[in-house]
Amino acid sequence: MLISHIDHIVLTVSDIERSVAFYKRVLLMQEVSFANGRKAVKFGCQKINFQILGQEPRNLAQVGSGDVCLISDWPLGDVVNHLAGEGVEIVEGPVEKSGASGPIQSVYFLDPDLNLIEVSVYM
Repeated sequence: MLISHIDHIVLTVSDIERSVAFYKRVLLMQEVSFANGRKAVKFGCQKINFQILGQEPRNLAQVGSGDVCLISDWPLGDVVNHLAGEGVEIVEGPVEKSGASGPIQSVYFLDPDLNLIEVSVYM
């Protein structure tokens, strides 16, 4: 294959520190710094980099234009309970969808900049 996996994605946000805090608290990701103080969150061998609008001239994404699916090892009921405990409103789900490797059950919610976050488990 030409492409073996995703290394990182970039989300355009209005407040990087607020986004880092949200992803650490809600999705239990680890904060990392790189390249002269840029911020990201890491999980497994992947990360989500954050940028503010206009920070990267090659990227024309707008604040809140992201839509990402994250796979969890937790049972989906535990994910739902955790999100509720963190005060995160589920905007859709649980619902059955199609993942890269087969059927998944998903819940959707919004981050502070209205990026759509899908947390899923394989069925």
